[in-house]
Amino acid sequence: MTQDTTTWCVFIPCCTEETWAVPQQCLGEIVTVQSESDAPPAELDWRGQSVPVFDLGVASGPAWREPRRGSGLVAIFVGLKGEACEYWGIPVRGKGLRMVSLAEEDVEDTPVPEGVNARAAFKFEGETYQVPDLECFQKQVVASR
Repeated sequence: MTQDTTTWCVFIPCCTEETWAVPQQCLGEIVTVQSESDAPPAELDWRGQSVPVFDLGVASGPAWREPRRGSGLVAIFVGLKGEACEYWGIPVRGKGLRMVSLAEEDVEDTPVPEGVNARAAFKFEGETYQVPDLECFQKQVVASR
């Protein structure tokens, strides 16, 4: 029997410069949010919880909301226990949201581009993805409330 060495990751486009690669178990859900506004909500109600939303693409990036449908997507992250918020969200901006099974031999480490909010970066299928510091982002979300 061979051991499976793949990791399930979700690729989340956050802004023009960043597409996050996060382990599946860090993600609570991708939520469709109906909205008349072109800006994502600063907070949303999810399963009875008030969830702050931290927008990386406010200054640059594709639109958050699909105008013809009047909705956009928010990725809800499971926060670390003991912090001031159990869950927090990031608006999904643009195309490329998908879940993939990554094997070590399929990725190539690459330097983190300057100005990008990540601990590491890698190339997969010719595209660069960032590995965010989720603990740091959770603390930023808490500080911004």
